[in-house]
Amino acid sequence: MPRETGRKVIASNRKARHDYFIDDVYEAGVSLMGTEVKALRMGRASLVDGFAHIDRGEMWLEGVHIPEYVQGTWTNHTPRRKRKLLLHREEIERWAGKVREFGLTIVPLALYFNDGKVKVEIGLARGKKNYDKRQTLRERQDRREADRAMSERKNR
Repeated sequence: MPRETGRKVIASNRKARHDYFIDDVYEAGVSLMGTEVKALRMGRASLVDGFAHIDRGEMWLEGVHIPEYVQGTWTNHTPRRKRKLLLHREEIERWAGKVREFGLTIVPLALYFNDGKVKVEIGLARGKKNYDKRQTLRERQDRREADRAMSERKNR
């Protein structure tokens, strides 16, 4: 059986980039049960309510929904259980300092397979105010309109 290579995205948290300013991004491994990996291979997961926190020198991912594996038996997992993130101690301590000092939040941005292993992309996030969200939407809409005008001009 050939080994899996490359990056295959399972789920991405588009709402996080709308609700937060992302300061720093890092890739972490996730400690999962077998039925969770099988459910992820079917491409089913939700990061919408997910967040990470640091407890006693370990980083934990909570609120991420991985549905039960359909063919699982009594060994099936709980869909919203706490999952340990696999990071180096120095990284955890560095992020813990930033969270404590600046009042930042750690949010999952994407869940994906990287060479057959499940990884989560986590971001150090600052909350946006409503006027920041409106400004971001306005900038995106202006950029889209400008691109559309340029393409129409090019096609003439």
